Amino acid sequence: MLASLQLALDKRKDQGLLRQRRLLDSPQAEHIVANNQPYLSFCSNDYLGLANHPKLIAAMQKAAGDSGVGSGASNLITGHHRYHDDLEKQLAKFVGLPAALLFSTGYMANIGVLGALVGRGDAIFADKLNHACLNDGGYYSLAEFNRFAHNDVAALEILLKASAAKHKLIAVDAVFSMDGDIAPLAEYLALCEKYDAYLYVDDAHGFGVLGKHGEGSLNHLNLQSPRIIMMATLGKAAGVAGAFVAGEKVVIDYLIQTAKSYVYSTPAPPALSATLSASVSLIEQGDDLRAHLRSLISYFKDNLNCKKWQLMPSETSVQPLLVGDNLEALALSEYLQTRGILVPAIRPPTVPVGTARLRISISAAHSLDDIKNLITAIHQAELAL
Repeated sequence: MLASLQLALDKRKDQGLLRQRRLLDSPQAEHIVANNQPYLSFCSNDYLGLANHPKLIAAMQKAAGDSGVGSGASNLITGHHRYHDDLEKQLAKFVGLPAALLFSTGYMANIGVLGALVGRGDAIFADKLNHACLNDGGYYSLAEFNRFAHNDVAALEILLKASAAKHKLIAVDAVFSMDGDIAPLAEYLALCEKYDAYLYVDDAHGFGVLGKHGEGSLNHLNLQSPRIIMMATLGKAAGVAGAFVAGEKVVIDYLIQTAKSYVYSTPAPPALSATLSASVSLIEQGDDLRAHLRSLISYFKDNLNCKKWQLMPSETSVQPLLVGDNLEALALSEYLQTRGILVPAIRPPTVPVGTARLRISISAAHSLDDIKNLITAIHQAELAL
């Protein structure tokens, strides 16, 4: 067995697919120290620059003194703290849905919710570019798992029309993590009404960034319906950790009883929830941050002029630069490192074969000079590689 594992690792290396961890020696920010080297970073999902915010640091320090550092028991025993409960109520109000439920991670949320809401005799309909945790949640649920071409509303309708499943659930990313584009959620909701389905929206990369005050993609698209169930992570724009699911009260009540990743897990420390309550307040008050972020995105798109590589269409913080070949994407990422800039090379199986890319994440913490430095370095890389 050990020999076969080593062979598999060697094969990954030859194909340019071997991943390496970087050792971070600084807070998460636009300027970091990784592997003992200073870098300008475009790697983080900390879209509003809150991960090292002094108000959140102070909130966590105070809450840890009040509540300790561990939850100590599962939610349904004695692990559900007042800080958890207050945050759930705050999140539900913020996103405009009747109730919300905290999970330790977005992965656990998606696996738990899909496994609880659908099963044998039911059907899930999923975009082929969905995040891996939505796929895993679909497979583990034991429901019939149908995948349709990316953002293809017509293909989805064909599948829905042909389905005789008792319960139907469309499960999609709102903002796709590797492409940065926004799903046609309004069209999906119309199909839900037509074919008696429900819409499960993973808004990991829209929450905090899109919407009137950062409420997320549903608010951005002005969508409301009792057929919608929303999930969002709290370790990206919110700057901390965890995830929540929001929807009708009966849905949340049912998940409390049946979502295994909730029922059989110790919740995150209460201090994290108190910190997230402060984070949600900063998000709500963060219109200037979002305006700055939009201006940086616009400048980057308007001023990057590549002939060798293609900037994929995206209006969000995720700006993918399509390279194609795995080794070429790695070479581009490594060249930028020599210029003091970190941008990750994303390769299969995270993205389809032949679509290796740099995933450029722009944050409100970046300055215009940071964006200019990145653009200059990419243009120089085109000449050097």
